[in-house]
Amino acid sequence: MAIELKTPRDLEAMRVVGRMAAETLSLVGERLRADMTTDDIDAIVRADTLARGATCSTLGYHGFTRSCCTSINEVICHGIPGPRVVATGDIINVDITSFYGGFHGDTSATFLVGPVSAEARHITEVARHCLALGIAQVREDARIGDIGAAIQQYAEAQGCSVVRDIVGHGIGRKFHTEPDVPHVGRKGHGVRLKAGMVFTIEPMVNLGGHQYRELDDGWTIVTKDGSLSAQFEHTLVVTKEGCEILTPRSRPLVNSEVFGVDVALGAG
Repeated sequence: MAIELKTPRDLEAMRVVGRMAAETLSLVGERLRADMTTDDIDAIVRADTLARGATCSTLGYHGFTRSCCTSINEVICHGIPGPRVVATGDIINVDITSFYGGFHGDTSATFLVGPVSAEARHITEVARHCLALGIAQVREDARIGDIGAAIQQYAEAQGCSVVRDIVGHGIGRKFHTEPDVPHVGRKGHGVRLKAGMVFTIEPMVNLGGHQYRELDDGWTIVTKDGSLSAQFEHTLVVTKEGCEILTPRSRPLVNSEVFGVDVALGAG
């Protein structure tokens, strides 16, 4: 199946929905605190998304019952919001996808809940930098493998591992489409990038091994060894000069900055 190249009109619609998702994510960071439940976070996401005139792409998607994903500590991705209480010292990824004007916008970040351990700060910062490095590889005529190679090389040099089988994805009128965007790879290999391709980069980085297991709920993915995992994500479009982030944030994420710099802002 050919990979769709978005038109200028498509991209303008995707900029709108991407900014919506990014603003909702920023709101989560501002309101996040210890002692709230992941269901509380889901309610914030749902209410803010609806207030913007959008809907939550995850709600009802293949039977998923919540408006976002909330993944705490050893949870790599697809955590289902519920009664679990967020505690001081936790790290939590909140993954938001909004649907508006016929298009989806997908973004996520890992937040620090109060004082956290050195290990939690390390894995969060490595994941953040991995996203920035992956984005830096994107330009017309580059290869998909360039993205994964840069991410894998950096993460492993920092003593971390990258989840292999859960990947970034094409996005647009459909939530998930081609191309797949692995976060490990070989430079110079894979699909050649063309201007107008839109996809997510969303590296999942573990403090221990890259192996994982799925819980009985059929959604929640956790590290097999129980180690911490962190993730950051943007939706972007390939351009002739490089790429444009379609989910830029207008302000740094509260409770997410580690060393005072949010390198996952729209500019980097």
